[in-house]
Amino acid sequence: MMKINLSTVKSMIFFFVFIMMLVSTNGNAQTNFWESKDAYLGQTPPGDTPKIFAQEMLADSGIVLGRVAFSNDGKEFYYGFARHWFDFSGTGVKQITFDGKEWSNPKVIVEDLATPTLSIDGSKLFFGGQRSDVWKSERTRNGWSAPTLFLDEPYGLYNFMPTISGVYYTGSNANQGSKRDYSTYDFCTLTISGRDTVIRSLGSPLNTPAFDGDFYIAPDESYIIISAKETKTYECELWISFRKNDKTWTYPRSLGPLINEGLAHRFGQYVSPDGKYLFYTKGTGEKDCNFYWVRFDTLLKWLQRGQ
Repeated sequence: MMKINLSTVKSMIFFFVFIMMLVSTNGNAQTNFWESKDAYLGQTPPGDTPKIFAQEMLADSGIVLGRVAFSNDGKEFYYGFARHWFDFSGTGVKQITFDGKEWSNPKVIVEDLATPTLSIDGSKLFFGGQRSDVWKSERTRNGWSAPTLFLDEPYGLYNFMPTISGVYYTGSNANQGSKRDYSTYDFCTLTISGRDTVIRSLGSPLNTPAFDGDFYIAPDESYIIISAKETKTYECELWISFRKNDKTWTYPRSLGPLINEGLAHRFGQYVSPDGKYLFYTKGTGEKDCNFYWVRFDTLLKWLQRGQ
């Protein structure tokens, strides 16, 4: 029978314990990044009152605009920029990444596309195109592939968003009128099976006779945050609706006076992957257009109790 040296056994045990501690430490660091001082670009989180998000960090020659997106681990941030409102010329998407020590400077990853939206597993990045179409980039070892056309339908696709179930949500005119007639756009679901796509309006009480297209859908489809009470010049408020067991939707409710104070454009709504904060674009015009963020998880629980 082979004899094993006692010092060798001790060394093996020490090595095993060291590896387990290392794995545990890395796992906890990954899990707890959202709780660290570096999360959310190192910005001080807001309370119940919305405040501008990372204004100096994101400032450039244009304006920030539309939806933002964080990776599931919180270490990548994407956002849209533009030169002017209602003008696709000069739009694009920038990325900021955390390297373990600090956040990088913003860099342009695509131009002439907007509304960055990550797939549920983070392997794809969707963008809105100038023809109310959808473009897609694939994650690679070196970043992101060049965008390719993902969907171009006879109907418009605005604010395209995936969900866990595989159903997509979008603002669309579906089969009524022109793709460029945004007054006919409704909140819709889109399913893809092979080469077939089926689009359906979510109907009442979410949709109105006017434009309905700015929204955020929870990944599990339990709630939707919409831009509601749209004026003729698109000022609006943020409201929420919950999906019922029969897959119909509750009548939308306001997110409250702190979020909806004053007449302003509010769109690009997005909830961080940890569920804690709501982000959105707000402005009365180009000069005061900024990303805002506000504590959302506690507000959500309060709204759910009032269903």
